[in-house]
Amino acid sequence: MMTKHMTVTREDWLAARLELLKAEKEHTRRSDELARRRQELPWLRVGKAYSFETETGSASLADLFQGRSQLMVYHFMFGPDYTAGCPSCSMIADSFNGIAVHLANHDVALTAVSRAPLAKLQAYKQRMGWSFPWVSAQGSDFNFDFNVSFTEEQQRKNDIDYNYFRGRETMKATVIPDAVVKIAAVCGTDVATYSRDRPGVSSFVLEDGVVYHTYSTYARGLDALWNSYQWLDRAPKGRNEDGIWWRRHDEYDAPASKSAAASCCS
Repeated sequence: MMTKHMTVTREDWLAARLELLKAEKEHTRRSDELARRRQELPWLRVGKAYSFETETGSASLADLFQGRSQLMVYHFMFGPDYTAGCPSCSMIADSFNGIAVHLANHDVALTAVSRAPLAKLQAYKQRMGWSFPWVSAQGSDFNFDFNVSFTEEQQRKNDIDYNYFRGRETMKATVIPDAVVKIAAVCGTDVATYSRDRPGVSSFVLEDGVVYHTYSTYARGLDALWNSYQWLDRAPKGRNEDGIWWRRHDEYDAPASKSAAASCCS
């Protein structure tokens, strides 16, 4: 059967590709400008003492730098009552093993932080075959202060401050997408409990013994960190999705469904 997509000669394809290249170059220049503006953001001194549980014992936020001057934290959705990590966060984290060593040798420490007990994180980390640092913030205000975890009371009052918007909570009982229900279920919990934790990235710098918060991003701000999506954006059919199609990398033997309605990170 003939394709329905436009086909052309080599010369016409090259002309179209060169026209697109102009837009891609402009996009690259714009991305470079955004990166520069991120680096020019003012710094906010971290005045609170946070404690984390690591494989080697209790650690402060400064300890997580591991001798580097910069720290990147991935806020991984794994709440205390989850039985497994969020599949979306897991898809993003699948790339961490490869990049952590490069970042570490460029003065940047990378770690994931979650509220689940360390034992749960270590068991899941072993299951996934990951080696990057992953620490527990259980009992700490860290996730709450950086707006990736919320209390039951905040949920009831619709007092959720996520992605720099307060009170715009979308997970109301009457409008919960079926996909979110399914993702909560595969994390071993219900929607309300699942949605008390959210994904994000936060950056810190350590200077003269003082830790400063420099940047955080959430939701679609994490899009560029989904390595699989960067590849799909360059594939012939693009993202080609009508909902959540991914799952944990050790679960693809099960029948896949592409009928889910929404992403937990939307």
